[in-house]
Amino acid sequence: MKKMLTLVLSLIIIVASLAGCGTPQPKPSSSDQSKTTSPPAEAPAASKDGKKALVVYFSMPETTNPNNMNQEEANSTVVVGGEVLGNTQYVAYLIQKNTGADIFRIEPKTPYPTNHRTLVDMAKAEQNNKARPELASTIQNLGQYDVVFLGYPNWWADMPMILYSFLESHDLSGKTIIPFNTHGGSGLSGTVSTIAALQPNANVIKNGFTVSRNTVQNCADDVTAWVKDLGY
Repeated sequence: MKKMLTLVLSLIIIVASLAGCGTPQPKPSSSDQSKTTSPPAEAPAASKDGKKALVVYFSMPETTNPNNMNQEEANSTVVVGGEVLGNTQYVAYLIQKNTGADIFRIEPKTPYPTNHRTLVDMAKAEQNNKARPELASTIQNLGQYDVVFLGYPNWWADMPMILYSFLESHDLSGKTIIPFNTHGGSGLSGTVSTIAALQPNANVIKNGFTVSRNTVQNCADDVTAWVKDLGY
């Protein structure tokens, strides 16, 4: 009996370890901005007109502690059920809730700093240098998806440079890309055109979803309406 229990536990550990290796997950993983809201509920498996969807996002919460946040930390976060989420991550979860899509988080191999000033300076330096931060993992089964919701914060009126890394290392030809972002006042800027230039053989939807960091905690109904307008 002990041997059987040990074998079962070993299999569970192996499956859990494999789940984070570049394979999109059907539901959000735990721990990934400081406004408190209700957690997004899970949705059934997504398929619109037989087309399978994937939510891909990059989000950078400046803390993982829901208590005693400073202003910068609060600006970059939403607290859901005691868990700290990045603003863009929260929107990504709302989209997943409404579409049932799989989800994949873009992460750098070398983690970004959480200190606000340091992060802002690094983001600007990466932009000036046209940096391409190395990805921690890539999507291994991208071919099964027809629609990609692509989310990111607005950094210095552009996508974070790690989005360039992602778009230059994944071929989205023939797929529909639907952008969404969070911002401090600049909206989508020119990012939709940039995505189209980086993925010329994809269909990039122009009416992407964008929401201010000041109101992101109240955007659930807006996301639902937007996704409904898209046909979900």
